[in-house]
Amino acid sequence: MTPPPATPPDHPDTPRRWPGAVVWALAWLVMLALHRTLDLANLAMLLVLASALAALWLPPVLSLLVCAVAVLAFNFVFVPPLGTFTVDLHQHALLLITMLSVSWMVALLMARQRRLAESERLLAKRARQLQAFGDLLRDTDDPRDRLPQLQAALAALVHRPVALLLPGGDATRIGEATSDEWEGLWTSLRQGQAMGPGSGRHEEQTAWYLPLRGRRTGLGAALLPLDALPEADAALRAHAQALCDQMGLALERAATTHAAHAAREEAGAQRLRNTLLAAISHDYRTPLATILGAASSLHDQADRLSPEQRQRLAATIIDEAGQLGRITDNTLQLARLDQPGLVLHLDWESAEEIVGTVLRRTRQRHPSRKVLAHVQPALPLLRCDAVLLVQLLDNLVDNALKHGGDATPVEIDVTREADRVRMAVRDRGPGIVPAWRERVFDAFQRGASEASPRRGAGVGLALCRIIARAHGGELVLRDREGGGCSFECTLPASDAQATAAEAPP
Repeated sequence: MTPPPATPPDHPDTPRRWPGAVVWALAWLVMLALHRTLDLANLAMLLVLASALAALWLPPVLSLLVCAVAVLAFNFVFVPPLGTFTVDLHQHALLLITMLSVSWMVALLMARQRRLAESERLLAKRARQLQAFGDLLRDTDDPRDRLPQLQAALAALVHRPVALLLPGGDATRIGEATSDEWEGLWTSLRQGQAMGPGSGRHEEQTAWYLPLRGRRTGLGAALLPLDALPEADAALRAHAQALCDQMGLALERAATTHAAHAAREEAGAQRLRNTLLAAISHDYRTPLATILGAASSLHDQADRLSPEQRQRLAATIIDEAGQLGRITDNTLQLARLDQPGLVLHLDWESAEEIVGTVLRRTRQRHPSRKVLAHVQPALPLLRCDAVLLVQLLDNLVDNALKHGGDATPVEIDVTREADRVRMAVRDRGPGIVPAWRERVFDAFQRGASEASPRRGAGVGLALCRIIARAHGGELVLRDREGGGCSFECTLPASDAQATAAEAPP
């Protein structure tokens, strides 16, 4: 980023005098060349014109002195009697007086206009500098990154190194200063007021102490030595203070934005905790009540229950405990995967083995349900976290078994499509209403089908999509012809040769 333009010196540089000398020299050459053909009035106009042009470059005092000398020389060279300073006619005296008066007035007016023009140019350059520095501050997230540019801009104003102080746990100090000067900076920072010549406070100092002011308090201070300046200019101090205030306001905005962001994050985390607690308290209550009831029956009425009844109650306890375990695993995994900077444990895995693991788990939990699997031959190995991918398919199959009805089997289909591997879990259930087809992937949203009750904490499908995206893939929901849902996870497929070379022996 380009630093803000440095302003020119606030006191105008010494004007170049040689153009004014050239103008006077040319004017005298012309008058000497034409004095035999022009009358005194026209020659006088040439002298007044020369004084006006020369005043563009000569300082006011020197311009007045040169005009007086030029009028005396004009009298000596062109006014009769020639070669003397005597004036015989009254009109000649009036002419000389008028020439001198007009020359002086023109010289003074031109000098004044030159000062006004220089002042306007200086104000315009200062305005451009403020605008450029404001753009720099606007384009950064942390205004502290622009402190070197502020230091350089202030140093260009006073032609001396500048020191900056910003508070904090570890106070930021930029530049060099004595212990007394650092203490002065702390005082200016705490009081939020300027100190030094022209400020009305501690005017005996040889430097300006300018606070970096926000709307409510000071957020830093700057030390500007003045020993390189002929005098302490109020306009210069105002401009330096404006630069400091820009930085102060930017620091205040950044602090406010950071606080607001932290508050939003805290509020979001609190909402998430409340939602999680509400979901857990609701969805844990039913299986816990079922487990408690079944366990109480076994404990209190074991002698009066038949073996079939005791087996049924034990199966209920196992089923509900497994449901609690899956809710807990999904919730914890969702919290882990949602952390920034997560690193997956990737390795080359076979799609057949992943599907086989899911089938074994499903048949253990639901021995009476039918799950069909089709895996396309010669699929490439997947670069993935096998535990997470098994959990993804396991959740999708469990979701299909819950909502797909008991009469039809759940299907797992794994195929390759160009540079992707598609894993689809399909059922023939009543489907999901259109309004819920995207919301089912949001955490703690339990979008039920038209016919199935809602069960679970609403994290299974959200976790599945996060796992898919963490592997560079995507999980989508599609309707099936003839009814039912198809949850399809697409993952990047590795190159066959690269897979063979990198796969473990």
